[in-house]
Amino acid sequence: MPIPGEIATQIQLIVFDADGVLTDGGIFVGEDADGRTIELQRFDVQDGVAIAMLRRAGFKLAVVSSRQSAAVRARAKELGIQEVHQVDPFVKVAVVEELAHREDLDWSRVACLGDDLTDLALMEKVALPAAVANAVREVRRAAMWQGTVMGGRGAVREFAEALLAARGEWDRRVEEYLEACRGGA
Repeated sequence: MPIPGEIATQIQLIVFDADGVLTDGGIFVGEDADGRTIELQRFDVQDGVAIAMLRRAGFKLAVVSSRQSAAVRARAKELGIQEVHQVDPFVKVAVVEELAHREDLDWSRVACLGDDLTDLALMEKVALPAAVANAVREVRRAAMWQGTVMGGRGAVREFAEALLAARGEWDRRVEEYLEACRGGA
């Protein structure tokens, strides 16, 4: 289902869940040589390109997750996402409301890409609720847009293209991205 252009053009802030959206939801836990617990998560490189394109297009980006993860913080930093909030699921809405307030935005300017029940209350508030392909039934029902790609496998990339295409900007943004990669801007 395409994103309605009239909604897409209003979006200024995009909120991503982490586990199951930016990652495939898997968590690898082990120990280092000193017996300290280490955790690894899988991210998709194509999502990173999409986030770079969204940033260049002027969107404010945030990760709001219900779980503490050093891997998510590290990946967000690498991608230039400054707003990373790893909070109790019962305060996700309040965290995004405060973030939107700081940016002088109301809910009509916010999109959320989620996958699980911890995202549902937030998705009910935003103008553009979106779900990855493997989202739970309740999240899929609440979504205005649902992707065909599973979280952590390029779902953010798919969403970015759908959003930018709905705004009539995809081709131009691809060309701008390529020009920047060629050293032009």
